[in-house]
Amino acid sequence: MNKPRKIASSALLVICSLVWLSPIYIIFTNSFKSREEMYANAMALPETFSLRYYLDAMNRLDFLGAFKNSLILTVVSVALLIVFCSMAGWMIARSNGKVSRVIYAVLILTMLIPFQTLMMPLMQEMNSITKATGLQMKDTLGGLIFMYLGFGAGMGIFLCYGFVKGSLPKSLEEAATIDGCNTWQLFWHIVFPTMKPVLVTLSILDVIWIWNDYLLPSLTLKSKINQTIPIGTQMFFGQYTIEWNLAMAALMLTIIPVIIFYLCAQKYIVKGVAAGAVKG
Repeated sequence: MNKPRKIASSALLVICSLVWLSPIYIIFTNSFKSREEMYANAMALPETFSLRYYLDAMNRLDFLGAFKNSLILTVVSVALLIVFCSMAGWMIARSNGKVSRVIYAVLILTMLIPFQTLMMPLMQEMNSITKATGLQMKDTLGGLIFMYLGFGAGMGIFLCYGFVKGSLPKSLEEAATIDGCNTWQLFWHIVFPTMKPVLVTLSILDVIWIWNDYLLPSLTLKSKINQTIPIGTQMFFGQYTIEWNLAMAALMLTIIPVIIFYLCAQKYIVKGVAAGAVKG
């Protein structure tokens, strides 16, 4: 009785996995086809596996420039989010005052607000900051990084707060303080290394989000020199025609770095999410 049930469960999992992966299969196979071959049968394997359309997409996309912008944007944003969220999550978790609880509640509430309701007021606010301070907040990678810090702080602090509450013994910090550590040394030498699982999880989630984000960069980055890879792929989707084969090749170039990063760090994600979701 148990064996047929296990076989049925395994078969169902395989079928669900194939359905889930089917879009990636379609993108991958059609990135090697001509438009005529793709329109003839989008599900079939290509007649020849040639990198012609990948090279064409890279030239049209200015891939190296777009890749550099995406890499800078993602690495800097994720690094700052990891540092600031770990610091804030630790301090809020170790503070028992009403102010800390109110700050934490406000940060959690920001996770419930859809970005679409904020994007127009956000652009107006960025224009106001530029007029008041002279700092260019739109069409710069620095301004976009600043926005990502604001939008990513809620989830990052939520995960770090839960990890500190549930998995970081306070006695460890007290022992380090007795041994002579000040607050700065306590954080960098004791707290930060101990938070590695949840910080890796946070980095995975933020890398996937920032690297693949299209909406926020499309609102802020207007010049071609600052465009990211997702923004660059829009050139293949014209008003009257779509170059599907080049678009598929560009999309594959977009998702490959994220897949590689995820495969290298996936063992931490379940552990980090479970530890960061502990109620404080």
